[in-house]
Amino acid sequence: MIKPDLRLSLLDRSRTRVGEAESAGVRGTVARAARVERLGYDRFWVAEHHGVPGIAGAAPAVLLAAVAGATSTIRIGSAGVMLPHHQPLVVAEQFGTLSAFAPGRVDLGLGRSPGFTPPVRRALRQVDRDFAVDLGELRGYLDGTSEVGLHPRPDGAVPLYVLATGSGLEIAAELGLPVIVGGPLLGVGGDPARGLEALAGYRRAFRPSAQLAEPWVAVSLDVLVADTADEAADLLLPEAWAMAQSRTTGVFPPLQSVAQVRAAGKTARQQQYLEQTAAAAIVGAPKDVESRLGELLDRTGAAELVAAGSTFDRDALAASDAALAALFGR
Repeated sequence: MIKPDLRLSLLDRSRTRVGEAESAGVRGTVARAARVERLGYDRFWVAEHHGVPGIAGAAPAVLLAAVAGATSTIRIGSAGVMLPHHQPLVVAEQFGTLSAFAPGRVDLGLGRSPGFTPPVRRALRQVDRDFAVDLGELRGYLDGTSEVGLHPRPDGAVPLYVLATGSGLEIAAELGLPVIVGGPLLGVGGDPARGLEALAGYRRAFRPSAQLAEPWVAVSLDVLVADTADEAADLLLPEAWAMAQSRTTGVFPPLQSVAQVRAAGKTARQQQYLEQTAAAAIVGAPKDVESRLGELLDRTGAAELVAAGSTFDRDALAASDAALAALFGR
């Protein structure tokens, strides 16, 4: 069972689809945010990806401004802004401005993933920087302790979150910040021992801060719900195929329909990646998803689920979002 006090949120990456204009990806994100606000979701996250054909979400602050205009109560945030791509002051200014349009609703999740390809990394002028130092500088602008004033000042606090794997957990613990974890650290479909030890280390090393008195964890993974297990597996197939293509061709493409994916020729390696993506997700009929999510949330001690699933069929995705909300009592 899923505990009733757990928070439920969505991460939408503005996925593009074969046969649609790329702009439909960001418009779909805004429409989804308004829809899940009505369903009772607690938070809506967007991400930052540069030069990726299958993802239209390249500018989180701009996209969140549109989301803010289409919603009124749901919290909105970035999961995340890739801090090595930006000057901390500029990020603080963007989210301070965003807070003026959605006072008390803005969250700033931060990561440090590199650009998707070498040309993208060159275009971003990416250099090696100290993530912990940049985080501290950014926090100083937002909380008013920096020697450089921030304008406009946020209307209320803009909480910081760290998208964490490995050393990111250590940095978050040192700075007293909450974490969002995903991927191998969750142990979905594999051995959870590594992730549990990493989370235990974060909790042991956590130092209280002005933002957070105790360690706080959210978990993020693909979650899709349908009437049957087979229908849910079909929902995941377009995203899993895009992942398989990116790992074997270097191109992360727009989503294709289930029929197109089934008809596509696949190498043995691509089939292996399809199976790996399926193993790392939680998809199925409502009772199975509820059971597996309940176990994961209990095992990790997470306070929030950040569901990141996507699929080609927008109507089927909307139905999945509604079914997931029902599992959380929304």
